[in-house]
Amino acid sequence: MPRRRMLTLRGTGALLAGIGCIVAANLVGAAILLYIGLLLLALTVFALIAVRAPRRSGSVTRQVSTDLITVSETSRVTLRFALRALRVPRGLWRDVLPDAVSGDAAGEYPPETGQLTYLLTGVRRGVWPIGPLMLRTVDPFGLAQREQAFGETRTVTVVPEVFTLSPLTVKVGAAGGTAQTSSSRLGQGSDNLSPRGYIPGDSMRRIHWRATAHRGQLMVRQEEEESSPDALVVLDRSAARWRKTEGEADPAFEAAVSLCASAAVHLMHEGYGVDVIDSAGALLGTLRGHEDDRDGLLVALALVTPRGDARDLAALVGGTPPGPLVYITGEIDEEDAALLRPAGAAAPMLFASGPLAGAAAAAAQHGWRVATLGDDIAGAWDDALPDRVSTAPVEPERSADGTR
Repeated sequence: MPRRRMLTLRGTGALLAGIGCIVAANLVGAAILLYIGLLLLALTVFALIAVRAPRRSGSVTRQVSTDLITVSETSRVTLRFALRALRVPRGLWRDVLPDAVSGDAAGEYPPETGQLTYLLTGVRRGVWPIGPLMLRTVDPFGLAQREQAFGETRTVTVVPEVFTLSPLTVKVGAAGGTAQTSSSRLGQGSDNLSPRGYIPGDSMRRIHWRATAHRGQLMVRQEEEESSPDALVVLDRSAARWRKTEGEADPAFEAAVSLCASAAVHLMHEGYGVDVIDSAGALLGTLRGHEDDRDGLLVALALVTPRGDARDLAALVGGTPPGPLVYITGEIDEEDAALLRPAGAAAPMLFASGPLAGAAAAAAQHGWRVATLGDDIAGAWDDALPDRVSTAPVEPERSADGTR
């Protein structure tokens, strides 16, 4: 954050003019120029003392109207600024904002309402600091200025935008999209499953805490008694699929993250239990119908970046296939698409931001519904929906005489 100069442009001009008058007075022997020069220098020094000498301290508290700010969403920030000084200065305040958010975070001080407020809009997902609060004051002559920082920074989390998607045309999966199952392929079984002893390598998510407390040793749920999740969303964030950028967001990857969040939230609202993982098998979030689950997933997706390599999809799915399977990837060629097997999923949907020639056809041969992911996320979802199953009654054909 660049520091402002102590003198304004007017103050710098007054200082230079004063020095020039003193030099000219010595050259031409005009006493009036000497007086004018000394007056300008005295005014400049007085202005500096007036703005720099007073001791000021203060505290800042910020309150954001929403805990999580969605990309393109606007929230209100309220600042309470308690300034301790001999007198209340008049000047301009501004809150330091990163490029990832936008807002008119400036105004006159002191405000008429007694509070400092402004609107904040998310521009790029991530966790970003806002602040400190800067107070800029100028002397009555406009020659000197002082900008002082108050308070600490506060972080705001900008999460990907969640779009409204069209409903699935058919209900698929073990629960048919009508209930949230409590068990999970990733180790969330119900408490009445038969436990067994912990073996090194077992996931900590599979620990049966009630049985552990009863027996005094770590117990885990039986793997064969765990039911699969209703839906699975996979975000392929392997580095080879995405364009490398230096400090800038890749629009294709941002669209993929937004689709990942939208698809997971949409499937949850349709009644499915949803697991969201990346292409390496790391769990990004689980949705079982709770608002906290949704927020946890969005926070995880706010920080996700392209990295690593992808694992085989069949290994990610496991032995029991899910119902809806959403796979989101970037640039994919025909050979890579041919290796993507939906592993028995009832409704596999493949989204690629950069499918090369032959990739869509190769994936379709394995049963994928393929769509190209661009700016229109909802449109891409519609393109990949499974074929509609007609439920309307069929009207009998009429004979020539009008009878049925």
